[in-house]
Amino acid sequence: MPRTQRHRSLLRRTGVLLSLVLSPWLIALPARAADLLKTDVLGVFAHPDDETGVAATLARYALGHSNAVANVYVTRGEGGGNMVGTQSGDALGLLREGELRRCLAVLGVRSAYFLDQKDFFYTESRAATFKKWDHAACLARLVRLIRTLRPEVILTMNPTPTPGQHGHHQGAGILATEAFAAAADPRFEPAQLEQEGLHPWQARKLFYSGTLGPWSTTIATTDLLPQGVSAADVAGEALSHHVSQAFGNFARSPWLRRPQVFSLIRSTVPPVSAAQDLLVGLPAPEATVPLPLVDPPAPTPLRFVPRRAISWFREWAATQHLEWMAAEFPADLPVVRGEPNVVELEIDPALESSWRSGLQWELPPGWTIARRPTWSRPPRAGAQARLHVPVIPPADASTDTEIIARFRDGDRTAEARAKLHPVPQSRIPRVRRLALDDSWTATLKSAALLPITERQTWQGTPRDAADSSAEVLVAHDGEHLAVEVRVQDEAVVSNIEPDDIKGHWRSDSVEICLDPQAGAEDTTECFKVGIFPFDTQGHVRAARDADARQGPVERTAPGLQIASQRTPTGYVVRALIPLDLVSGSGSGAPRRGARRLGFNVLIYDGDKPDAARGENINESRLAWAPRSGIQGRPEDWGRIDLE
Repeated sequence: MPRTQRHRSLLRRTGVLLSLVLSPWLIALPARAADLLKTDVLGVFAHPDDETGVAATLARYALGHSNAVANVYVTRGEGGGNMVGTQSGDALGLLREGELRRCLAVLGVRSAYFLDQKDFFYTESRAATFKKWDHAACLARLVRLIRTLRPEVILTMNPTPTPGQHGHHQGAGILATEAFAAAADPRFEPAQLEQEGLHPWQARKLFYSGTLGPWSTTIATTDLLPQGVSAADVAGEALSHHVSQAFGNFARSPWLRRPQVFSLIRSTVPPVSAAQDLLVGLPAPEATVPLPLVDPPAPTPLRFVPRRAISWFREWAATQHLEWMAAEFPADLPVVRGEPNVVELEIDPALESSWRSGLQWELPPGWTIARRPTWSRPPRAGAQARLHVPVIPPADASTDTEIIARFRDGDRTAEARAKLHPVPQSRIPRVRRLALDDSWTATLKSAALLPITERQTWQGTPRDAADSSAEVLVAHDGEHLAVEVRVQDEAVVSNIEPDDIKGHWRSDSVEICLDPQAGAEDTTECFKVGIFPFDTQGHVRAARDADARQGPVERTAPGLQIASQRTPTGYVVRALIPLDLVSGSGSGAPRRGARRLGFNVLIYDGDKPDAARGENINESRLAWAPRSGIQGRPEDWGRIDLE
């Protein structure tokens, strides 16, 4: 037989043999393919490393119970810090995706998907988050993933706008909550059903990480898995792959051994009190309508109007039939010390005729109401009217307090409460023309002095004033704002390379924050600059951060001048800021002829003389106006009036 014919005969015999061997597998392929992506637990997060707080739980289900676990991330972390190199932007996103995939492989998480939105600067604003993210595109893509993966349980982040809660984390929780319902609605994105072969899918349970509401599930992290190690130990090893985020030493971190708590927010199966399994009650028959887990709160005739972020959250929670969640969220209002601040109280129209005689106020000693509240008529019939109440905190108020409104009229009673957060204010004198030269010190002799003591902390705790504290001098000449920050720091560290001028929080630094709206919800329109007093070459360097124009000041802040010098007790930073860099007309209630700005100075301190280059050594953070997450929430900054 010719060689060509022998080859053809061999191929035919081989093909027959392969078909006989593979036939059973080929016949079963459609059934297996139908279950290829079926998922038990789906996590929805904003950035790589956001799985940190639930990593042990993911490992317990993926490795301990052989459940199919997958994660979705809105971004690749392009806007975060980098403790191992100089990559930023898209290059950093590639690095962090690689770290994430190595982490998830250790946890046993089967797949990671991305919604391909950009990570950007730290903000505490949901509004700023969705200015950058395409809300509609994100939701449609997440719904496609849910309809494809068909998860039984969805885990996500808490979307409540509490102080310190990242706006991106809020955004991830919002998207997951909306997608939980939208994926089951055939009217949402019908093209996915008609053109992509998908079907509506109702996940059985939706959990937020942390404690919220009456139905919680606690997951132990120290039980041994079949692999002979605990879920906490697996999580520590996995998270150590996030080296760019300084997680390299997470292995065997004690806090990973704490039980992890999840709050049941929506469910199609009856909830279980004090549950210890996210999948308890599952599998269950398909259901299309989640059960009411918490009765909606009764309407209240009195309610303080919160800041805009909380008002929006209340409105959003109502659209998701989660009114109870917003009802537990108090009004939290910044008030400027020593001057009237209008606090609004919503009043049911039925009480309008008797509010003057029946309404009483309760405030701590030293807090006053400036004059009789004024009445604001409701914009439409049946809507609640508003009282505008001018509250004056003491000039030295430094701790949060509560205002209580009580209404009594015969048998009718009602009560409303709000937290008041006092913020500092200062008048800034106008001086002769400012220049960053030998005349600087003499010119600033009449500047306003703003102290920052070691007690004004918003993260960490300095040992004493010598460890970290500051005095801030501020003046202006109509065209420039002069800021001198005299920092006490016994161990000044300079571990930032000249080509790595970003992420000022990693080392000893000063951040100056200016808000032209004097109370903005987010930092988009603000001017924020982080200043390293010395890089590794001994030069002062700075970069704008978390505002609309980020990057080294040589490119992003034309006209800004900075200087620094060492002192026997620490260092001094000087900044001459063109007021043209701070756009906007300001707001609030400054003295006649003055221009009001939101203002804050933040001090970052880390005492590690042998720090590696680029290492995050941050130990404590102080501020003129301190509060958790203050760098991303201008509403809680202080106020300055330029005379």
